[in-house]
Amino acid sequence: MLFKDIIGQQAVKKKLLQGVSENRIPHAQLFAGNGGMGELPLAIAYARYLNCKERTADDSCGKCSSCVKFNKLIHPDLHFVFPVFKKKTNQDSISDDFLPEWRELVLNTPYFGQSQWFSMLNAENKQFSIFKQESHQIIKKLNLKTFEADYKTMIIWLPERMNLTAANKLLKMIEEPPPYTIFLLVSENPGKMLQTIISRTQLIKVPPIEAEEMEKAVLEKLSLSEQQARKIVHLANGSYLKALKALENDADDKKYHQLFVTFMRYSYKPSVEDILPFIDGLASEGREKIKGFLNYSLQFLRECFIKGMAPSDIVYMSEEEEQFSQKFAKLIHQRNIYQLTDEFNAAFYHIESNGYEKIILLDLSIKISVLLKR
Repeated sequence: MLFKDIIGQQAVKKKLLQGVSENRIPHAQLFAGNGGMGELPLAIAYARYLNCKERTADDSCGKCSSCVKFNKLIHPDLHFVFPVFKKKTNQDSISDDFLPEWRELVLNTPYFGQSQWFSMLNAENKQFSIFKQESHQIIKKLNLKTFEADYKTMIIWLPERMNLTAANKLLKMIEEPPPYTIFLLVSENPGKMLQTIISRTQLIKVPPIEAEEMEKAVLEKLSLSEQQARKIVHLANGSYLKALKALENDADDKKYHQLFVTFMRYSYKPSVEDILPFIDGLASEGREKIKGFLNYSLQFLRECFIKGMAPSDIVYMSEEEEQFSQKFAKLIHQRNIYQLTDEFNAAFYHIESNGYEKIILLDLSIKISVLLKR
């Protein structure tokens, strides 16, 4: 990953490049964003740039011996830590156990999130963490001398998933690392990290990707029409990962829309005879489909709310969605939109946390019944 391969984020790139040119290279940096905005690609591009033997003012050369190894993520002074699951009961796994799969995902799909990583390992229902044993490996690796680079670089993806014991063991090393050692932490939710770790890092805020840059990338990389591209960029809200998901889910949206319409009608009545069989059928689709439905519902509620508040040119709906919204949008207003959003988000959280799907959906239906009549 080169800086030029990263979508937008010119201000962040400039800051990183300027730091290197002025020889201001913090030993611990926290790349923080909301996911899919280039946090991990930026960290990898920065690590490459630090060790490139023929770097230019704005990027790595891509051809020197260091860059050739970075092309495959096999540089001996580049280390990765990321959440994994236990392969054996009562025995911690470490990142190195899953390194081939990690390299494959990063090289093929650099803009990815937790669900893509869990899916890559066919372990969506496993408990993922950075376990205690990982801290021993990190300390062991970083106490070795560099093999051939100027810096040893440890990239920790999703440090918020680090086991508390592991995090506490790393505090001293993050504060006082061995010479020529760089920690690059990549977080989607810094609020869940230990404050003592955050205080030992320099924060690199990764903002949403600029709409113009996103649209350009979507048109080039995904071969869409301008109309499709605008809708995808709107849905992505600055995250290329969300753009990819929006495109991937476009075919599912018709099914989700029909489910949403039915769910709203049964909830509005309410009709126990109708809603229970509906919930049984939706629950049988599995957690990922339910999460997809809840995500779609959140987006459609937003569009309905905006429809009643703003010009139609910033509302993105299909013909079928537009037809349903003619009446339904009148039920979505300032008195209930925030509560509806909270309830759908809460349902998503509980589904993701392995809650009982039927109870969660029934509870959501009851709350919707009340909120739609406000």
